[in-house]
Amino acid sequence: MANVSLEPMPVSHLFIALFVVAIWAFNFVAIKVALVDFPPILMAAIRFALAAVPFVFFIRRPAAPFRLVAFYGLLVFALQFGLVFLGMALGVSASLAAIGLQLTVFVTIGLAAIIHGERVSRVQLAGAAVAVAGLAIIAANAGGDVSLPGFVCVLLGACCWGAGNLVGKAMGKVDMVALVVWSSLVAPLPLAALSLLVEGPDRIGHALSGVSWPAAASMAYIVYASTHIGYSAWAWLMARHPASTVAPFSLLVPPLAAVFSAAVLGESFPAWKLVAGSLVLAGVLINLFGGRIVASLRPARSA
Repeated sequence: MANVSLEPMPVSHLFIALFVVAIWAFNFVAIKVALVDFPPILMAAIRFALAAVPFVFFIRRPAAPFRLVAFYGLLVFALQFGLVFLGMALGVSASLAAIGLQLTVFVTIGLAAIIHGERVSRVQLAGAAVAVAGLAIIAANAGGDVSLPGFVCVLLGACCWGAGNLVGKAMGKVDMVALVVWSSLVAPLPLAALSLLVEGPDRIGHALSGVSWPAAASMAYIVYASTHIGYSAWAWLMARHPASTVAPFSLLVPPLAAVFSAAVLGESFPAWKLVAGSLVLAGVLINLFGGRIVASLRPARSA
């Protein structure tokens, strides 16, 4: 693995980071398009079957106990994406799904405090309060391009992702590409069984026999661009730069998803949606950078 550099990110690496962010932002649009033909749970099962096979035969298993890899796959892939796809199928727009998933940051912090006794600062609590205010505005405006049951599914998906982050932390440093491939292998069977039970064989058969080219292209994008190219490039950047340099780029995903959703899907942006999205992103920014800003101001106050 390459040594992590403390130097400023080169322009070429900056473009790679922005490229990954754009891929992940457009992924929400691709999901919406694919859901026109695919039932959500079946779609999640197909996504991770294609993400795992045939790559699992050529990529070495990550250096972690398989029970942790399997648990990660169930939480982050089967449950998170199953719930997010279901939420979007129930009427949550691409931009609001991207915004709702930002709850993951605060769920991860909260679970780390409960399970590992990690300290939660006042700044982090303030950031969480601001973000929750934004999420409450979205819930209060249920209807149109956001259904309350669908938005609850997205938020539950964010909770599963947050729990999965703690499982990932327990594994230590592993090859992220290998983790994605091998944990993807765990997700298809339970998702397929749930799809058969909930969505039924008739709906599954109808979906598989009448897939349009936009849905097929969107599924290919979700699997190969968003999953394999996106995660591989992100892992490459994380191996060469501090996490504090790379991670903040992910904050660009919701606003870019909004731009793509407006351009491709014609999503509208009333004032309440802009305010809600701004509050959620402000809460995440406070969590990421608020502590450093407060710490930098303390010497000036005591001088």
